[in-house]
Amino acid sequence: MANIDSDARLDLQTPVPAPSYRRREAARAMRSLVASRWALVGLIVLLVAVFVAVFGPWLAPFDPNRQNIMARLLPPGAEGQGGAVYWLGSDHLGRDVLSRLLYGARVSLTVGIASILVGGTIGTLLGLVSGYFRGWVDDVIMRLGDIQLAFPFILLAIMFLVVLGPGLMNIILVLGIGQWITYARIVRAQTLSLREKEYVEAARAMGDGTASILFRTILPNIVAPLTVIASFNVASVILSEAALSFLGLGVPPDVPTWGSMLSESRDHLLSNKWWMAVFPGLAIVFVVLAFNIIGDWLRDFLDPRLKERG
Repeated sequence: MANIDSDARLDLQTPVPAPSYRRREAARAMRSLVASRWALVGLIVLLVAVFVAVFGPWLAPFDPNRQNIMARLLPPGAEGQGGAVYWLGSDHLGRDVLSRLLYGARVSLTVGIASILVGGTIGTLLGLVSGYFRGWVDDVIMRLGDIQLAFPFILLAIMFLVVLGPGLMNIILVLGIGQWITYARIVRAQTLSLREKEYVEAARAMGDGTASILFRTILPNIVAPLTVIASFNVASVILSEAALSFLGLGVPPDVPTWGSMLSESRDHLLSNKWWMAVFPGLAIVFVVLAFNIIGDWLRDFLDPRLKERG
């Protein structure tokens, strides 16, 4: 009887392992995705776009830059010489629209994501410094942002690209610089709020340096809103890249992009060659819409008020 009682006490005293925080958050995210069908659709569209961007060169039936005058302006599904099928038609130089669309996905997503990494990194660093040190440092950084915002972004982008010239790295740099002020203002506001919190004061009292406080104490608490803003900004950057490519200021002409495909189609729209504009236009619409849907879902998912209800 004594052995039974001791075993029972041991069972009661043995802690039941609780599920980890990450596992619970992952399960909550899956439930939220399933409940929000549009978010699930958006995620599927983005996964397909990433798959195409990674494996596009192997999926493309033709070289995207191979010209074939004998196969100019073929409609979707038409056969060219040798029985080759142009599933999405061909353009005015006889290049396969499907192949250029697949290659263009890589460029558009690379520009979108890399530009946000550049702008987000610059803006986050400046926002942390501005919000933490305040004073003249804050004034200088914020006034620089105000000066930049005083000019239309597309005008600044055109000016920089005319000077720097077309190129993938140049357009990533220009589009990234155009985004930094958004992140700087958000991070600055969050830092001003967090710098007086008790755990930040405790870190100072323990002798943590400024860099440690900024990057190990404050920054982790700002990641959630930055993630939401980044998901929306990727969509706007993809649109900006398409607009610059449409104006002939994007990547070099031998690199297919969705924006350059739209630019090349403008002279043929009135001649009923609709496929040259429709397919790259739809690709831009679907990817941008998917990023916006995911951003809207992330905003709701990371909202602490909704977390408490969930």
